[in-house]
Amino acid sequence: MADNDSALVPPEGFGPTNSRGAFTLHNGPTYRAIAEGDVRSGFYVLDRHCNGMGFLHGGMMSAFADSSLAWAVWNATRQLSVTLKLTLEYLDIVRVGAWVEARPLPPLVDDQIVHVQTPLVTASGRRVAQADGVFQLMKRRPKAN
Repeated sequence: MADNDSALVPPEGFGPTNSRGAFTLHNGPTYRAIAEGDVRSGFYVLDRHCNGMGFLHGGMMSAFADSSLAWAVWNATRQLSVTLKLTLEYLDIVRVGAWVEARPLPPLVDDQIVHVQTPLVTASGRRVAQADGVFQLMKRRPKAN
């Protein structure tokens, strides 16, 4: 699959992620479920996401998992957070053109620390990775004048 972002149509129930940063824009496009309370995220593996062997680069999988877990934290707490710890278990390779989806479980919130995990699966439901994250909730600071 060539890197022609405009030709990509996400599965039903997904819409484009409204990116908040250059890193995400460069690595996207990514998509999020649009139904209230549905915290799934997904993306199509493009050529630029692949390693020299032609399958999904672990760094891309890690960046996507981190973003997906942070989205689940936001939905559960309505607070911004930073990643304290991210572990990723790679279970299978993913080829160009595949849809990869994160399906986060409900986060465990303990004061300002949030634990959350997600399987990462292909469109067929094949589990290709497992991500576990620990996030620190942030308190907004007043903007400097």
